[in-house]
Amino acid sequence: MKFTELNLPENILKALKKMGYEDMTPIQEATYPAIFSGQDLCALAETGSGKTAACAIPLIQKVDPELNAIQVLVLVPTRELCMQYMAEIQKIAAHTDLVPYAVYGGFDKCIQVSTLKHKVHILVATPGRLIDLLYDGVLSFAQVKCAILDEADELLKVGFLEDIEFILSCILHEHQTLLFSATMPEDIKKLAHDCMRNPQHISLITERAGPESIEHYFSYCHPKQKQAELIKYLEGEEVNQALIFCNARHKVDTLFHAIRKDLKDIDYMHAGLTQDKRSGIIRKFRSGKLRYLIASDVAGKGLDFSRVSHVINWDFPRDGEQYTHRTGRTGRMGRKGKAFTFISKHDVPRLRDLIRIKKITPCWIGNDPLIDSGTTQEPKPRRKKRTFRPRPAKAVQKAE
Repeated sequence: MKFTELNLPENILKALKKMGYEDMTPIQEATYPAIFSGQDLCALAETGSGKTAACAIPLIQKVDPELNAIQVLVLVPTRELCMQYMAEIQKIAAHTDLVPYAVYGGFDKCIQVSTLKHKVHILVATPGRLIDLLYDGVLSFAQVKCAILDEADELLKVGFLEDIEFILSCILHEHQTLLFSATMPEDIKKLAHDCMRNPQHISLITERAGPESIEHYFSYCHPKQKQAELIKYLEGEEVNQALIFCNARHKVDTLFHAIRKDLKDIDYMHAGLTQDKRSGIIRKFRSGKLRYLIASDVAGKGLDFSRVSHVINWDFPRDGEQYTHRTGRTGRMGRKGKAFTFISKHDVPRLRDLIRIKKITPCWIGNDPLIDSGTTQEPKPRRKKRTFRPRPAKAVQKAE
């Protein structure tokens, strides 16, 4: 279905045309009627499937630009996603009088307070900074028509459940609530039950680990061989851009310094960097100035990198949901993508569960540890041959 078939205002159609949006994505087509009609919605959709536009297009039409008040509230898990969400809304609302704004930690709160005192219609926020502003008495939700929880599973995973419940309780009147998530664990179901009014449920995700356009590769090798295997793999692939995920900050730092001489146009990012540094790296990666980005999972929480052709799991993901979020950085909007994951002997049981639950068809580079007897013996690195050195003859002690 095309956007021109929706009878949208000319100013929105003009913005969408400039953005190159002609055909609606499945999530946009499925959710538009419910969002436009004011119904609560609980939707499962992959990151990068067009959820932001799915919300923004119908809601922009319902916001009153003459009313100097926050009318749409959007909660997201990270600062990076906060900025990305606002930038998308700014583009869609470019030819309207609506004012979107984003508040998040790591930025001068005094500047944010000053801006909020002027006209803001759509507020995008991380829960922590939003609660700070609520306690300071800066915000009023008296005119909020719609609250959106984006990447809800990630919001809850980083411990924002109580914060979200508190924020929603501050909207004292009836309002529309939209919840978007890539997975649906029990705590998300409970949140939807407690905070939503007869929501419509829409799911565009199967039990697969991601789109069928993603090929899933695995390598079972000794930890001492991983670095050489990684470089060999990347040099043998036609890589547009690659995201390389590690499970901890110190591993990101270590890997970056280990391979920076072998791979050009590479950088790293994790939550330990300053906001300005992280924002600069994201801009460089989005613009194509960086080819490789080593990151902790802060880069996997909803950020939309359209050029990513390969996702590398340097460390095996902690669970299937994390695997879904990481590999969801590639193979977007019908494009082909590849996910490459290193496996150790300790990961084999979890890998079996991942393949079974997510219905992955694994492609192996090297030995497949799941065949034959199901051995979990880790391959040993080759040992260098030792040069033979004859032992010196023992001195014979003379008898006295």
